[in-house]
Amino acid sequence: MTPITEVEGRRLALSNLEKVLYPATGFTKGEVLHYYATVADSLLAHLHNRPLSFLRYPDGPDGQVFFAKNVPPGTPDWVRTAEVPRSEGPARMVLIQDLASLMWAANLVTEFHTPQWRMDAPGEADRLVFDLDPGSPATIVECCEVALWLRERLAADGMAAYAKTSGSKGLHLLAALEPTPSKEVTAYAKELAVEAERALRGRVTHRMTKNLRGGKVFVDWSQNAARKTTATPYTLRARAEPTVSAPVTWEEVTECATANQLVFRAPDIPPRLQRYGDLLAPLLNPRRAGALP
Repeated sequence: MTPITEVEGRRLALSNLEKVLYPATGFTKGEVLHYYATVADSLLAHLHNRPLSFLRYPDGPDGQVFFAKNVPPGTPDWVRTAEVPRSEGPARMVLIQDLASLMWAANLVTEFHTPQWRMDAPGEADRLVFDLDPGSPATIVECCEVALWLRERLAADGMAAYAKTSGSKGLHLLAALEPTPSKEVTAYAKELAVEAERALRGRVTHRMTKNLRGGKVFVDWSQNAARKTTATPYTLRARAEPTVSAPVTWEEVTECATANQLVFRAPDIPPRLQRYGDLLAPLLNPRRAGALP
């Protein structure tokens, strides 16, 4: 029998709570839901008013993994949705605005992915992102070196950068922006990626071509495009273990010396939130937003 629970006055059917989703650690679906409930305040702040793309893995990362943007079948009528403009035609997408909606989405077993803009200004980015992706044998250690260079370069243009792990192999760098057309942000991000390639010769590439990325850090600037999304802070990832896209301090980035040093799993995050608070909270403050040069 599927247990029914009530969250903020909404009745939810939470299924298969004992199902192991991460066989490497025995982490169950019930533990996934508990994790999201525990970090909800911080996660919801970064999901607010951003249309959600679902990367679902209902049978764990070794099962079927599929990406969806449209409202899933069976979505309760109390989950907020919005029509999102797209070049191929408008789509109706989910907005996760409250704890009940978050737990409903978590019950689907999903990674949370969101764009760099909000629904009140579609296509007007309020943050800039770089996805630093290491090509083997490079690791997150090399990503940290590139992140430090980009941090200084962004500071020269008046922007404060913040870092989080991707929850996979790499690192994400983010900066708050005054609302700016996504095309302009994408062009600026590409310029900085090209600069990084020149300045860190032999260690960085700004091009997506796979055979150019061996041993280098790919500075992916393209996720600033209006149609693209990035893993939301605090989301679990569909990996062998319940790793999280976790905010990190610049001290941790500077001191990173091994690939495992910046791997954070679900049980690590609540103590980090107690210690640091939300390290990405400045991204939510319009007063911290910078302007492109």
